[in-house]
Amino acid sequence: MIKKFAIGVDIGGSHITSAVIDLNNGKIIESSHMRMRVNAHGTPDNIISVWSGCIANSIEQVDKTEIAGIGIAMPGPFDYEKGICFIQGQNKYDLLYGLNIKTLLAEALQLPEYNFRFLNDAACFLKGETFSGAAAGAKTAFGITLGTGLGSAYFADNSAEDADLWCSEFRDGMAEDYISTRWFVNRYEALSGRSVADVKQLSELTATDGTAQMVFDEFSQSLSDFILPILREKNPEYVVIGGNIANAWNLFIGKVQDDVQKEFPKVKITKAELSEEAALIGAASLFSEELTV
Repeated sequence: MIKKFAIGVDIGGSHITSAVIDLNNGKIIESSHMRMRVNAHGTPDNIISVWSGCIANSIEQVDKTEIAGIGIAMPGPFDYEKGICFIQGQNKYDLLYGLNIKTLLAEALQLPEYNFRFLNDAACFLKGETFSGAAAGAKTAFGITLGTGLGSAYFADNSAEDADLWCSEFRDGMAEDYISTRWFVNRYEALSGRSVADVKQLSELTATDGTAQMVFDEFSQSLSDFILPILREKNPEYVVIGGNIANAWNLFIGKVQDDVQKEFPKVKITKAELSEEAALIGAASLFSEELTV
């Protein structure tokens, strides 16, 4: 039987989100969209109970016989093939270290382990955008999420993987030192002597504060300098940019697009379309081959 649906799950540091995804169009079944808070310092039993409960609530919204499986966007470090958690020292999920999450969820939901597939959360973001988002139909893509940290992923041959470039060498430090929310906050304070809470607040100042726009201009140069060497190596069809900083798109993207256009006129720079749904759709799309079985 051809399976029409899959469950997409996004594991965060303080919450879990799950939904049924229609694999024919990459859309969320809205009635199935669930979100629950998680105590990331709780016991394994408590965490698995919340996770499985959220997933079960989504499953109940459709005919179970039409569900191909459960795809889970999971932060690392994690053994995505075996389902074993190796997160430690990140102020979350320390008590899950060394446990087989696939086995625990399968037992809690009374489903076979083969119904579960895991993928890095950054890779799921890009997988979702190439499945039914800004880069739908692309054969190759590079994706980055701009926010508290710097996420990155590569997509080719219908699969995505974490590029793990946040700690790559960049100028006199690493990439995330220059491409993240904390850089904006620190740089604006260094130049102006004033503080802002986040990039959103800084973006609201640009109309009247030349220093605020200067910070965005510097960021644009940094982002361009970061992306171009990757394009020289990978030459993807698309660069997909998401994350909270992307909400200030018009304040920084112009120079990046110009620089890329000069050297790679065929590469498309695009803003992510799916927002927080990207990881859910990307995780569920790990079962997209079920439509052709």
